Amino acid sequence: MRLKNLSGGAHPLPVRVLFRLGRLFGLDAPDLGRVLLYRAGFFGRPWGILMQSVMRGRSEWSPGERELFAAFTSVQNRCPF
Repeated sequence: MRLKNLSGGAHPLPVRVLFRLGRLFGLDAPDLGRVLLYRAGFFGRPWGILMQSVMRGRSEWSPGERELFAAFTSVQNRCPF
C-alpha cells in the first residue's frame, strides 16, 4: 500500500532524480524515505530531528531495544510498515 503522491512524480525534481539514480543501481527508496522527502520542510526535517533524538539520543535503552519497541508497537497497531 503506497499513496499515489509517493509513487509518482509529486516529489521535487532533485528527489525524483535521486530515486531514478537509485533504481539504476537496483535500489528502491523505502516508503519512509519517500514520506520524509515528500514535503521535507513541513514533515521530513522536524520529524527526522524528533526521531533522531528519540531513537538515538541518551537513554537507558540501546538503539536496538528502541527499534524493537517500535516494531512491536507497529505490530500491535496492525501497521503494514
